[in-house]
Amino acid sequence: MTPTDETPVRVGVFGLLGSGNLGNDGSLQAVLGYLRAEHPEAVVDALCGGPEAVTARFGIPATRMHWNRAEYRTASRAGAIASKGLGKLVDVFRTAAWVRRHDVVIVPGMGVLEATLPLRPWGFPYSLFLLCASGRLLGTRVALVSVGAAEIRNRPTRALVRWSARLAAYRSYRDAQSRDAMRAMGVDTARDEIYPDLAFALPTPPASAPSGSPGPVCLGVMDFHGGNDDRARADEIHRRYLDGTIRFVRVLVEEGRQVRLLTGDECDASVVAAILDAVDSPLVTAAEPASLADLMNEMAAADTVVAVRYHNVICALKTGTPVLALCYAAKSDALMARMGLGAYCHPAREVDADRLLEQFRALEKRSAELRGTLAERNLDAARQLDDQFTALTAALFPATAHTHAHTQARPRQESP
Repeated sequence: MTPTDETPVRVGVFGLLGSGNLGNDGSLQAVLGYLRAEHPEAVVDALCGGPEAVTARFGIPATRMHWNRAEYRTASRAGAIASKGLGKLVDVFRTAAWVRRHDVVIVPGMGVLEATLPLRPWGFPYSLFLLCASGRLLGTRVALVSVGAAEIRNRPTRALVRWSARLAAYRSYRDAQSRDAMRAMGVDTARDEIYPDLAFALPTPPASAPSGSPGPVCLGVMDFHGGNDDRARADEIHRRYLDGTIRFVRVLVEEGRQVRLLTGDECDASVVAAILDAVDSPLVTAAEPASLADLMNEMAAADTVVAVRYHNVICALKTGTPVLALCYAAKSDALMARMGLGAYCHPAREVDADRLLEQFRALEKRSAELRGTLAERNLDAARQLDDQFTALTAALFPATAHTHAHTQARPRQESP
């Protein structure tokens, strides 16, 4: 059914939302802000990983993505394996039924076309494929908005991701290498644009006035075990990351610096506990952020940030706080380079505490200069995301696009 003045457009949002990952929920918040500002008539609901959390926080109806509630638990017994197999079949019909009820479905940001962290093909890649295939078959426009992508080696995962992208009605990427990766995997990207990550559209808290003495350092941690291709040495990678991070914190504490530990996903709590256990000092404290806004408030009060998770790095950049990124995928290096901090990247798989401290001190020496650079880059990111939402309206809401002067197409720029 085509929406008219009497029948408001029905918009679905899809993804691993409400599942404890603050970055994913921040992307949803940005899209909901756009919809409420530009399309207040739209009726919005979600198909997601944590429907109860999404409804409680964002006030929209939500449906569980998977019929099998144990979808992301390892199945070893015959009954659990059979339940997972049945769930894959049931989800075909559940997903199609949900998609049919909508005029538009938006996948808000996130790294939905990558496998930079451990990922099984029959998990989220399969769910995304069902969504995009249902949209194509049922005439519902599916939009992948400012998403992340990376070239994938695993053949089943690669095929599912490639076909998901091909079947989507609209695609945009959060960096140039994401678009390049999809092109390398056989997707025609000639009409696909590049915009900043959706989290750059979120409100920014006011920054604290710099003090004369060294201030607090925010340390964004991650339960990091490498990526999809690192399963054989996952424990070794985790131990090296944790040991290097603990040594880094110890040196800061010896110098009298306050260290504030931050997470980006519920699973990161184990790393916080390990650091607090190893470094017994009142100078080391831990926050319990419930949103990207909470993360940004913490980072805005810091002198410097050291972070691993992609959206923790974004939060620091958005608040204008100099950040040293422990990079586990090329997307982090690209983000830092685009924001003018390309020299302050450190490999998360090979954490060297001495080198990390050297980079940290170099970063702090240039703090005032880098804060100015970040202010300029953030203004540019905001302008580009205005263009992203203008393009999204034209692509997904053509019936209403002509009624808003601000939705007329404007020249779009790629990230620097």
